[in-house]
Amino acid sequence: MAGSVFERVEKKYIISSAQYRSLMRHISEHCTADIYPESDICSVYYDTNDHLLIRRSLEKPVYKEKLRIRSYGVPQPDTPVFVELKKKLLGTVYKRRVTLGYAEAMDFLGNVHGRGRELSQIEKEIAYCFDLYRTLHPAMFISYHRTSFVGKHDYGLRITFDSDVLSRDTELELAKGIWGDRILPEEDFILEVKTLKSMPLWLSGALDECKIYPGSFSKYGTAYNRLLANTTSGKGAVKKC
Repeated sequence: MAGSVFERVEKKYIISSAQYRSLMRHISEHCTADIYPESDICSVYYDTNDHLLIRRSLEKPVYKEKLRIRSYGVPQPDTPVFVELKKKLLGTVYKRRVTLGYAEAMDFLGNVHGRGRELSQIEKEIAYCFDLYRTLHPAMFISYHRTSFVGKHDYGLRITFDSDVLSRDTELELAKGIWGDRILPEEDFILEVKTLKSMPLWLSGALDECKIYPGSFSKYGTAYNRLLANTTSGKGAVKKC
């Protein structure tokens, strides 16, 4: 078991394929591929019976938090996965996570106080969430393909592009595979810029040149709103893609 703590500023943008190609000319000059340049990321978000966490998040409060379990690819029982508590306060993201084998992580989330040993500090914070939000349970599966870059000279700069974003609200286990409903047009990308401090000037100029402007996009929030719309219209469960 290992724990990690991250603090950073994140900005999101929805961009077209043309904007992606234009921006990549600048990124190739100033960035290099991340240690894991290509990955399929799978997450299951936990929420209450009345979806309190995502409803609060969509109201854009000063403070919000999410709890999820995340893997890179479809995990086997001993595959390392991350149980993450993601908090956002005044635009700064604080991510606290513990790394466990998938089977152990599922056992922990199913019984956060019954591990038979002293919990780490991060595990205690996750357990507190289960005490605070009494009906926490798996609520939404989200997956996407991510391409990642880091700055050559800008310490702490990370740029990611997410595509093929899928969601489902059934079979909510990471081991069930990557499938669901597409929640972002196939030709679009979610661009995320993550920094420890201010954005470098070259990137600010590149975004302006490519006419890329900050937006607000929550993968879980978008999937939740689609679920509400489908429930209202009487549509059935998601189809496999």
